[in-house]
Amino acid sequence: MPDQDQAELRLTAARLRQEHEDYDAAINAMIQTGCDALRVQRMKKKKLVIKDKITKIEDQIIPDIIA
Repeated sequence: MPDQDQAELRLTAARLRQEHEDYDAAINAMIQTGCDALRVQRMKKKKLVIKDKITKIEDQIIPDIIA
């Protein structure tokens, strides 16, 4: 994989990690304020989708090596 493509993937992964942390903070704030459980559940689902995207990008950056 060209270095430029790998750099772009790393940048995208970093942005997604930040977004994942933002969702985590928002979810914790919603729970503390007693927000609707359905809203919290939806936010958790969005957070999980972001985590899956991060995992896919990381798999592209560091492919599995069969020994």
